[in-house]
Amino acid sequence: MSETTEQRNSDEAAVTPEAPETPVTPETVSRGPFGLVGGVIKTARPRQWVKNVLVFAAPFFAFSKSTDRTGLLLDAIVAFVAFSLVASSVYLINDAIDVEADRAHPTKRNRPIAAGIVPVPVAYGSAVVFFLAGLGVSFFASWQLAIVLGVYEAVQLGYCFGLKHQPVVDLAIVGSGFLMRSIAGGVAGGIALSQWFLLVTAFGSLFMVAGKRYAEIMLFERTGAKIRSSLKKYSASYLRFVWATSAAILIMSYCLWAFEIRQTEHNSVWALISMVPFVVAVLRYAVDVDGGIAGEPEEIALKDRILQVLGATWVVTLFLSFYL
Repeated sequence: MSETTEQRNSDEAAVTPEAPETPVTPETVSRGPFGLVGGVIKTARPRQWVKNVLVFAAPFFAFSKSTDRTGLLLDAIVAFVAFSLVASSVYLINDAIDVEADRAHPTKRNRPIAAGIVPVPVAYGSAVVFFLAGLGVSFFASWQLAIVLGVYEAVQLGYCFGLKHQPVVDLAIVGSGFLMRSIAGGVAGGIALSQWFLLVTAFGSLFMVAGKRYAEIMLFERTGAKIRSSLKKYSASYLRFVWATSAAILIMSYCLWAFEIRQTEHNSVWALISMVPFVVAVLRYAVDVDGGIAGEPEEIALKDRILQVLGATWVVTLFLSFYL
């Protein structure tokens, strides 16, 4: 073959576009019963149930003064299971609604509904089953818990069906989900929640949600991935302002709460010491937020060993402040 021919072939190879990836359709994925069940379970996002440990927060602070500790613990476990089931119903509905948008996303297109593993009608049916199961479980603790779960479901459905596209409102709704988890734990055990507890939970939630949205903005700027319409109305600097402000109020509220705990718990110095791991943990998480990698808070909680150590140390210091 002549050099000219070789060069021509080389040039043609250089400009020949790569064959497009085979689109993910229901015909290209497993449609067997095991694949379907596995897809529903994956869409229910059991990994995100780690968020629901917030239901144990109020029982933890009330445990030392409870006259029925076994009952309090059982009520908290019921609240955890019930909230996990109800939250999974929301995930199923959300993914069913966003199926087309998810298929255009670089990572969300692999979700079972977007990939065609779970048909949309099956997702809606499964969501109803999860919600009713969670509601049924909640009555083992209290009917008030069932009301909290009903309110949570209603608010989250409003988010799924349109409020997610409203700037600021979407931050408030997602943040309220974390707050309701904490309230659910208190309601399940019949615990009166302090103002400082609610403030810490509320602004801690807003801090994480703003960090999550900031990560999505960063992903869009790096890859051009399709983002929700509400995010187009945010700027990275605005979201930085929101999470920085939330972090400041979170730290201040917790420090004031720690001084109150010291006064009510036999002047224990451990409540004050608990401020150290708490503040360091917030600042540690802020590093991930600032780097735009806080899109999945539960992933950070499960993988960051230092953050886990700080969290465990914080829990131990609080335990000592109540029991030592």
